[in-house]
Amino acid sequence: MGGRQAQERRATSWRARLRPVDRQILALALPSLGALVAEPLFVLVDSVVVGRLGTAPLAGLALAGTVLTTAVGLCVFLAYTTTASVARSLGAGDRARALRLGVDGLWIAAGLGAVLAAALLATAPWLLAGLGAPAEVLPHAVAYLRWSAPGLPGMLVVLAATGVLRGMLDTRTPLWVAAGGAVLNAVLSVVLVLVVGMGVAGSGLGTAVTQLLMATVLGAVVVRGARREGIGLGPSGAGVLHGARAGVPLLLRTLSLRAALLLAAWVAAGLGTVSLAGHQVVMAVWGLIAFALDALAIAAQALVGRGLGAGDVVGTRAVLRRTLQWGTGAGVAIGLLLAPLAWWLGPLFTDDDAVRRAVALALWIVAVTLPVAGWVFVLDGVLIGAGDGRYLALVGLATLLVYAPAAVAVRTWADDGAVGLAWSWVAFAGLFMLARAVTTGLRARGTAWMVTGG
Repeated sequence: MGGRQAQERRATSWRARLRPVDRQILALALPSLGALVAEPLFVLVDSVVVGRLGTAPLAGLALAGTVLTTAVGLCVFLAYTTTASVARSLGAGDRARALRLGVDGLWIAAGLGAVLAAALLATAPWLLAGLGAPAEVLPHAVAYLRWSAPGLPGMLVVLAATGVLRGMLDTRTPLWVAAGGAVLNAVLSVVLVLVVGMGVAGSGLGTAVTQLLMATVLGAVVVRGARREGIGLGPSGAGVLHGARAGVPLLLRTLSLRAALLLAAWVAAGLGTVSLAGHQVVMAVWGLIAFALDALAIAAQALVGRGLGAGDVVGTRAVLRRTLQWGTGAGVAIGLLLAPLAWWLGPLFTDDDAVRRAVALALWIVAVTLPVAGWVFVLDGVLIGAGDGRYLALVGLATLLVYAPAAVAVRTWADDGAVGLAWSWVAFAGLFMLARAVTTGLRARGTAWMVTGG
């Protein structure tokens, strides 16, 4: 009897310790999810408005928008590095250093954004023509890219400032700014495109203005905190070097992930029209699901960074276990929801029965593999929060090398249609994600990533 009571007391004590962790995870993850979902509304609204101008302008927006989002996506390390470094410094009790790193992160983002903006402004016609823009589409694509490019410094400052605030366990401010930006972008898009008559250029200008204003608001929050701590607002050589050194491995990691996504699209294109169309639908659903799992990864980044900065190894392990439970549980829940909906999602995008069948079968594959994806996303966040970017860069290349032969095999031997697309997603959502789960899981079981202190 006594043994049973002791077990019950231990279980009650364990649950009591987890409740604060659960509250922290949800307090960070839910606003992060809202902010992540708000960003795609920019593209959706622009597409709806520009679509009223005709097919060629919409195609130009699609091509130029892909270039812009790719450039910004490759720079997501700006958010990751600032989240980890700021959280670790705050955990160590050094708020001044946290804000110093935050200010330097803003300078890196602004400088990199200016360079990218100048490059796109100068090369837009040749870059878009090289991507295969038809003659009637090219002027619209160039107009959008050139008018939106000046907003790139703002877009990257938004990433860096959001990372700073996440590191300070504030995910609500980025949520409100993202929501306000989505509304402002919608208004500007309608006014500039349809009322003023700027066409696709108006959509690009609206995006640039919105992003610059968002950067101003978020940057002001960071600057205000720095001033309260007596931190200078100019860049520091040591801080910029630290940010660059931490950012390069995460950039390489991001490149490996982008390469895997491009490889999956290459496979679908090689299989045929049905598979490629189906892949577009499945990838859209996958991207939406990724937002939910990314929100948990963001919570893991901030909590792990702060825990290690404070030297709290036991607490960090508790965060690791609990966020993994949340991640895999979310994967199971979303998978159970997705599986019965798989057949019904295809008709929302196409009337082609062959594409519908391909979408349904591939989405069932995705549903089965989502618990693994939840595990991977969270562990990515844990290791990013720990500042373990070099390891993630190395295993990013390794997992890509595991996935590539399988992708080539599917493209070579599979047929167009439902079965071929299913095999493509077995390779991507199954093999590739499993390889990432193994490599990150082995790392998390050890202690090499648990470097404590500021």
